[in-house]
Amino acid sequence: MRYVAAALLVALGGGEVSEAGIKKLLDGVGIDCDSEKAAIIVKELAGKNLAELIAEGNGKLASVPSGGAAPAAAAGAAPAAAAVVEEVKEEEAPAEESDDDMGFGLFD
Repeated sequence: MRYVAAALLVALGGGEVSEAGIKKLLDGVGIDCDSEKAAIIVKELAGKNLAELIAEGNGKLASVPSGGAAPAAAAGAAPAAAAVVEEVKEEEAPAEESDDDMGFGLFD
């Protein structure tokens, strides 16, 4: 991923995406550059419009489910999970306050 990011930064800086450009950028931030990996990135990006590639990638990411939207199967598990939480809360007896601070209070 660092090689892709370096290639994009080189391109955004107005430079030609090349092994030398990627190596110079990575060396500048203290990262060793593997010339084989840099060559693969240069080969894969050769002749392609980076703006179009980014737009295409964003379209693909939009279809990937991420946290927050639960599938229907997981939605059915929510009531069961709530019941377990309620059961655990009922089993817990209110604990007496302990003097874990050994008599010292932060704001005393």
